[in-house]
Amino acid sequence: MHPRIEEVINYLDTERTALREAVESVPPELRNKQPGADRWSVAQVLQHLLIIEKRIGLVMTKWITDAKTGGIGTETETSSVMNSLPLQLIADRSQRRIAFEEVRPSGDIDAESAWIALEQSRETLRAAFLAGDGRALSQVIQPHPVLGPINLYQWMLFVGGHEVRHTAQVHEIADQLRADAAAGASPA
Repeated sequence: MHPRIEEVINYLDTERTALREAVESVPPELRNKQPGADRWSVAQVLQHLLIIEKRIGLVMTKWITDAKTGGIGTETETSSVMNSLPLQLIADRSQRRIAFEEVRPSGDIDAESAWIALEQSRETLRAAFLAGDGRALSQVIQPHPVLGPINLYQWMLFVGGHEVRHTAQVHEIADQLRADAAAGASPA
């Protein structure tokens, strides 16, 4: 496996583990509960991540197939790609962002089912990305709706940074649900 591919895959695996730990910090019976009227439940966060990952998996397959058909060369760079995208800005939750309508969760799936589907979508995305192993993916540039033109390594880094953002959101949901439970348990 090319070092750049391996670096990105390791990053995604690390962030997926962190997401899993965050989800597990919320009791299973509360994962489908919204902590507020305009706040997503854990299940909705997972569904949003699923929507994003499925969409990127589909286009990643197309982009890599097209690049190979077009004669994309061999990857000669081995330097890190981790600092090629402002991951800390993607993950920053200090400013609320409104998801585009087409990637908003409908809330019609429970957290357990969403997790299973998210894991399956990760395997599809991973396979699509690995199909470009050894190819000069930094030369394949595609527009991102917010970040502008980015290469395929950066698209995968975006997936990880986006997951970091929503892992923090799951922690916020857990904190809110704990605070609500504590307030409800205390005497009036």
